Amino acid sequence: MNASAIAPVQFLQRQAASLLLYQSVLDDAPGVAFLNLLQALRHRDADGLSYLQAYGQWVKALASENQSWQEHLLSKILRDENPFSQQAQDHKLADLPPALVAAASQDLQALQSLYECSGADISYWIQEAAQLPLAPVVWYWESEPKIPRSPEEIKLIATWQELEDWTDILENLANYYHEFGTGIFAEYQAFRWQGGELVGILYPDPINLKELVGYESQREALIKNTEFLLAGYPALHVLLYGSRGTGKSSLVKSLLNEYGDRNLRLIEVGKTELKDLPSIVEKLRNLPQKFIIFVDDLSFEEDDDAFKALKVVLEGNLTARPQNVVVYATSNRRHLIREFFADRPRPSDNEEVHAWDTMQEKLSFSDRFGLTLTFEPADQKTYLTIVQHLANQAAIKLPPEEIEQRALQWATRHNGRSGRTARQFVDFLRAELAISG
Repeated sequence: MNASAIAPVQFLQRQAASLLLYQSVLDDAPGVAFLNLLQALRHRDADGLSYLQAYGQWVKALASENQSWQEHLLSKILRDENPFSQQAQDHKLADLPPALVAAASQDLQALQSLYECSGADISYWIQEAAQLPLAPVVWYWESEPKIPRSPEEIKLIATWQELEDWTDILENLANYYHEFGTGIFAEYQAFRWQGGELVGILYPDPINLKELVGYESQREALIKNTEFLLAGYPALHVLLYGSRGTGKSSLVKSLLNEYGDRNLRLIEVGKTELKDLPSIVEKLRNLPQKFIIFVDDLSFEEDDDAFKALKVVLEGNLTARPQNVVVYATSNRRHLIREFFADRPRPSDNEEVHAWDTMQEKLSFSDRFGLTLTFEPADQKTYLTIVQHLANQAAIKLPPEEIEQRALQWATRHNGRSGRTARQFVDFLRAELAISG
């Protein structure tokens, strides 16, 4: 490439190098490939292989993300965790240090230059540098992003893309960070605590509240408590106790699909990871989102460290409880700590003096949840109500009497009457009818 052709490449390199706060926008595969491509174009290559290889790596990185270069940059800016975005979470733009605001403004100008570098521009540069008769295929992507955007994001981006000067979006961007946060919590709605860190769940369970019938009073109580959490009032920790298959876990997971657009986040913590619960809660303190820590199938053995960790979160300690975090746990056991007859106090020289106090602490652990919702086994009427509701949602065209007869037969031959059995029956029936034509 001659000097005049290299000039815009050098300009983009300088813009990327000048980033003060948003450097991590370019630290993933598409960003690194873009920088490598610019670097390759700066150096003379007689046969042009380095240009083509660098271009191929950039296109491959974008294709793997199912994003255009422009879409990718905007997503990274919205999610980026840096001093500006993190402080904007807690403070209004007017209260931020002027130097921090100036640095963010400069970075937005630099990033605008990278954004305006189109795939067509780069394809043309590759054609010129490698002396190709035809320009390489221009990568673009016009479909929906892999992670659906919220209405607020869509509105912000629409305003953003119309601006001639990106510094004009600074206030809107700061307000977005303040309301919706940054990083992984802005990118995902569901998480799993795994190996000492939060892992985003790209495809959470799609179950929704409209699919759940048969336990209306329990559902309304859980919804009301969740509304308290979302409104910023003290919400109660909740234990959902009852028979297997009654929809306890589904009810908790459905809350995310109902309130995810209101900044609700769901974090699944397995029993083996409960020892980390106090540190998890501290990570969530002061974030703009509201969090439900979901513990499924909860029970403890004696002297279990997880019991002690959960007790700290439920009862608190010298550290104030964060108002944006609650624990929703499900269990098939009313008494969460297993008790044996051998545990019962007996007169003996070796017995604990206050053994009854210890046993009562074990038996009353479930009382430490502010709200306990009981899910009784489904009787025949409740079971058939759930079946008919799910069958209507699935648009199954069979007489109600036939559906009920087949549903009762299914329950007898399989797992008994429950919401889970009803779901399995309707799923099987829908597939069977579709295949049989």
